[in-house]
Amino acid sequence: MKNYYVILLTLTSLIASAQTTRKYSNEFMNIGVDAAALGMSNAVVSQTADVNSGYWNPAGLVHLEDSQLSLMHSSYFANIANYNYIAYAMPLDNESALGISLIRFGVDDILDTTQLIDDQGNINYDRISTFSTADYGLTFSYARKLPLDGLNFGINAKIIRRIIGDFASSWGFGLDAGIQFEGNNNWKFGFMARDITTTYNAWSIDEDKFEQISGAIEGENQELPETTEITIPKLQLGMSKKWIFHYDYSLLAAVNLNMRFAQNNDIISTSFASINPALGFEFGYTDLVFLRAGVGNFQNEIQIDNSEQISFQPNFGVGFKYRGIQIDYAFTDIGDQSAALYSNVFSLKIDFSIFR
Repeated sequence: MKNYYVILLTLTSLIASAQTTRKYSNEFMNIGVDAAALGMSNAVVSQTADVNSGYWNPAGLVHLEDSQLSLMHSSYFANIANYNYIAYAMPLDNESALGISLIRFGVDDILDTTQLIDDQGNINYDRISTFSTADYGLTFSYARKLPLDGLNFGINAKIIRRIIGDFASSWGFGLDAGIQFEGNNNWKFGFMARDITTTYNAWSIDEDKFEQISGAIEGENQELPETTEITIPKLQLGMSKKWIFHYDYSLLAAVNLNMRFAQNNDIISTSFASINPALGFEFGYTDLVFLRAGVGNFQNEIQIDNSEQISFQPNFGVGFKYRGIQIDYAFTDIGDQSAALYSNVFSLKIDFSIFR
């Protein structure tokens, strides 16, 4: 009956949180894309400048010189959940660019045992079926250079689709906006505002399916929940600088400040907002081989003795680029260093200039 309770708990979490604003809905859109960025703990808002900028900061798309394609795959929770990403971007002219990307985060082939026992109380294994729960994020991006030299802006329009088998599904829509500024001496600055429209989701729940589990736990799931939720805005500030040594060696250092308008366990947290820093480094050799490291997700965790301890998430990565093909790898997770649930993330980026 384990999988029966997977369904039950999934719907219960939807019901429990639907009565108020869900401050952390659509969290799959915050995991991140591109193994190169993940290896730097996502500290890339200021310097992102390729097809993946559509996710990190759409303003970076203006740096494209040709069309690019990006692919990524990773697995989480001991390979139970799969996270896949594909993106394509192209310059329109010397001043603007377009991009499109799709993210899928899902768990497939979950056993549906809600009909395992028939009306006569008999167990019939033929009544077991499977279903998937999946989240999709489709993003359209546009970027343009501004009249002030070095200043660029970009905007994202996002369509969110979330599906829990035949039990429930939702559609959502939201907007992001980003700015980048290139200063002197390789200093770069970035600003990204996610969900600036408080991304809205509208759920549709199958009442017949809900009725089948409404009495599974006495006193629980007796009424259908509200069917709307919103995602509150998040802000990201970034700064980076790149040094070149002896022509062949480079070092990129970057820092992000990630802000949510909610009180939580972030290292800096008030009733108005919380701030979480992230640091990332990339060492390059002849623009061919890259070593990356980063640290982020600083949290104040309550221990058993009620004392507080700061936890964090370290990330590592490597990359190889030859002509227009770049392969990256990151060793990371979506928690912190105490969780021991690290995943291997691989990504591929192709610059169409190799075909010219």
